[in-house]
Amino acid sequence: MARHTRIPFWTTAITTVALMGCLHAQQSDLREVADDGLAPPDMDESVVEKPDVGQPIAEATETRSTVAHRELEEERAGEEDGDSIAFGLDAASGSGGRDGIHFMERKRGGARTKSRPVGGVSASPPPARPRPTRTMSESVADMPYEPVYLPEPEPTPPPVVRPIPTVTNSEHYTDYGVNGFTIAQEDHLSTFAVDVDTASYAMTRRKLTEGYLPPAASVRVEEFVNYFPYEYQRPRSGDPFAVDFEAAPNPWSPNNHIVRIGVQGKKVAYDESKSVHLTFLVDVSGSMRSRDKLELLKRGLIMLTEELEDGDTVAIATYAGATDIVLDPTPISRRQEIIRSLDRLTAGGSTAMSSGIDLAYRLADASYVPGAVNRVFICSDGDANVGSTSHEQISTQIRGYAEKGISLTTLGFGTGNYQDTMMERLANDGDGNYFYIDSEMEARRVLVDKLTGTLEIIAKDVKIQVDWNPGAVIAYRLIGYENRDVADKDFRNDKVDAGEIGAGHQVTAIYEVALRDDPTGNIAIVRVRNKAPGPDTPAVERSFALPVSTLKGRFDEGSDQFRIAFAAASFAEVLRGSPHLNELTLRDVERVARGAQRPEYPEDAELVRLIGRAADLRGETAYSSR
Repeated sequence: MARHTRIPFWTTAITTVALMGCLHAQQSDLREVADDGLAPPDMDESVVEKPDVGQPIAEATETRSTVAHRELEEERAGEEDGDSIAFGLDAASGSGGRDGIHFMERKRGGARTKSRPVGGVSASPPPARPRPTRTMSESVADMPYEPVYLPEPEPTPPPVVRPIPTVTNSEHYTDYGVNGFTIAQEDHLSTFAVDVDTASYAMTRRKLTEGYLPPAASVRVEEFVNYFPYEYQRPRSGDPFAVDFEAAPNPWSPNNHIVRIGVQGKKVAYDESKSVHLTFLVDVSGSMRSRDKLELLKRGLIMLTEELEDGDTVAIATYAGATDIVLDPTPISRRQEIIRSLDRLTAGGSTAMSSGIDLAYRLADASYVPGAVNRVFICSDGDANVGSTSHEQISTQIRGYAEKGISLTTLGFGTGNYQDTMMERLANDGDGNYFYIDSEMEARRVLVDKLTGTLEIIAKDVKIQVDWNPGAVIAYRLIGYENRDVADKDFRNDKVDAGEIGAGHQVTAIYEVALRDDPTGNIAIVRVRNKAPGPDTPAVERSFALPVSTLKGRFDEGSDQFRIAFAAASFAEVLRGSPHLNELTLRDVERVARGAQRPEYPEDAELVRLIGRAADLRGETAYSSR
């Protein structure tokens, strides 16, 4: 039989006094927490922390009670160690607020030199918002007291916290900075090479779909904007392209305007299409051994071959630890042989890209037909060493073949070790284009739906120069195209390499401008300079005026395609941390994209979905009041 020990009265009295003392001390601690602006324990709200760039959001189950106690203990520990913690806003980016524009001037090549407000308006970061002080719903001191026997306390389980997943990878991107404003009276010319690449948007889509925000350096605004289709005016007969304009007030900075410049390439009729001679260089190294790499690559190339016609040829080379010719130039009439050669590809071994590039161009040269489409496709995750050959030597080699008329397309695959900088640079050197294939849907879009534009060049070394009228424009900034910058003096230097436009391709550039009061005449003159396809062709220059009459009175008077392009640009600007939009939320951008959504283009609905997904990952829960 269990024995019970009778507790004397004086022992019970001492225990009761001690309990009252503990409760009083706990009440004091809780008041200290409330005074510090922290939530009291009885407010059981979930805490969601904003993730760093490149990290997914975690819906933590830690309560404010746990956070309050932990922060209080950390603060006391910091005081004991003589440390202090300060919270604030980083003002180093020099961004402007809503009342004025803060100009960040930039030298050619991307280096930011100085920042200053224009119009006498100081741009300073907003003051930190104080955390609200909460009162306790019920005071501990008012709780009724009942004497109890105290059992042995059970251990309190720790709070369950779902950790933010992290990804360890060796991906590589290059941060080209963010264009600043330029004073028109000091420099009225803005010059850049065209770009029709869309890899950055597809890479971002994959990251967001998998639950991660993209690295800021991977986001290139122009590749977001150029992903979407637009209905621009068609070129006149005999012209390779036409230029289309639209402008309206900037909803994020109402005193400024957004100017959209759209270039529409001519379409090529079926009976005018050229014969096609393709060489596929496939990376079969060990890093390509996954369904989203080599297997997806093979499905995409098989789709492409099904679009080819009689008279076209395909060759296949591979590289890993060694290079190999899988298929000599073969006419498309032997399509099944080409498909079987693709099906047999397997991954394994190390990577030596330079040897593969050399082999692929030798194959392309062997099947070269003057006046036809001669193109090499490099299909890889870019995770490659170049062997004993330097990047400069590879670039020189690729440019030499491009001058002859053998162009280059790079198709990127996979994640975790992806080398974006390498794949973009190869395409630039080869007078070609750069795409990222994240799904079978994207493979079909690039290699089937837009194949003619991908293959057939209608204009090469295309440069655009916008000559802003200082009498109408105070300042301007080009949104994106940082790595396509061309020195103003090189606009008519035809030895300077620039971008290419394929059949039916569109190129869109967006500027933010500060206009003078009541501007008259032309806002700008837009000049486009290019060469016709083929070696040693002379350059031709065309000019297009942007009149003041183009300006809309309100942003919502702009066309749907104008507003969807602006939404895509703003989406990219926020993701890359542009100092010009540091107060903007993605919920604001989502609202604009949703209002401009075009039912006939499924790309628009996807944009709205991705913006919402990114807003969720950033911890944005509601629309702002703007």
